Amino acid sequence: MNDEKSSDLGLLLLRVSLGIVFLAHGWLKVFTFGLDRGYQVFEAHTIWHINMIPGWFIYPAALIEWLGGILLILGLQTRLALPLLAAVAFGAGAVHFENGWNYTSKPDGGWEYGIFLCLCCIVAYLVGPGKLTLSNYLNSKK
Repeated sequence: MNDEKSSDLGLLLLRVSLGIVFLAHGWLKVFTFGLDRGYQVFEAHTIWHINMIPGWFIYPAALIEWLGGILLILGLQTRLALPLLAAVAFGAGAVHFENGWNYTSKPDGGWEYGIFLCLCCIVAYLVGPGKLTLSNYLNSKK
């Protein structure tokens, strides 16, 4: 396999795996925990003991995770979706800063998972979606 094909395959794996993770998190917010419960959880989270996340953020967060995950999986509008997903992931990590690094270190978790997802989104944005996207396929048919 040449370097270009390897790179495109790697970018496909990164993009699709990130998309699945975000889609799953959006699914949890809507169908498992419920938006009402999510509203309460968002209201309860603080950053350095300051409540900076209003409960209504659950709605855009769930929509961004859901729609952004689908866009990443398909390889459509990734340059639009990735910064929004990075912001949601950063917020998810930030609310756990005071709990320490390791997600299993305290009952409310740590910050490494959310920040790792944020950094993956930044990397995916910087390197681009690769050639194995629905966008490229549709453009090649024109």
